Amino acid sequence: MSDQPVNILLVEDNPHHAELAMRALKMHNLAEHFVWVKTGEDAIDFIFCRGEFASRTIGHAPKVVLLDLKLPKKSGLDVLREIRSDERTKDIPVVMLTTSREQKDIVEGHNLGLNGYVVKPDDFEKFAEAIRSVGYYWLVLNQQPKKK
Repeated sequence: MSDQPVNILLVEDNPHHAELAMRALKMHNLAEHFVWVKTGEDAIDFIFCRGEFASRTIGHAPKVVLLDLKLPKKSGLDVLREIRSDERTKDIPVVMLTTSREQKDIVEGHNLGLNGYVVKPDDFEKFAEAIRSVGYYWLVLNQQPKKK
């Protein structure tokens, strides 16, 4: 993996949901510098430049992490907890993209510093619009402070 900036890190174990998200991002020209990983452990390796992502630089953080809640090996909440617990990564915007409408998941995510919680719509058109809105906000509209 080269050490180029990444705009979006998609953490999604369901290939169908990942494909829908990638199609929606490409459809709206928001998929440049996009990485998809399938497990919570892979997400942590990517963020902290370990394993197959050891050639990355931690300073090249994604502009946004789209994080599924229910993942193999390490849950989305565990991934969020690790991201928020490190000074180098605590400011990376993280949006939970999940099928769960459970209030406990929403509350725990926000208590851990989640930037947004989006329930995946079943309908492709609605799903594409949700992805477009999230991507457009974090990649185009949102202004992050410059890194020192």
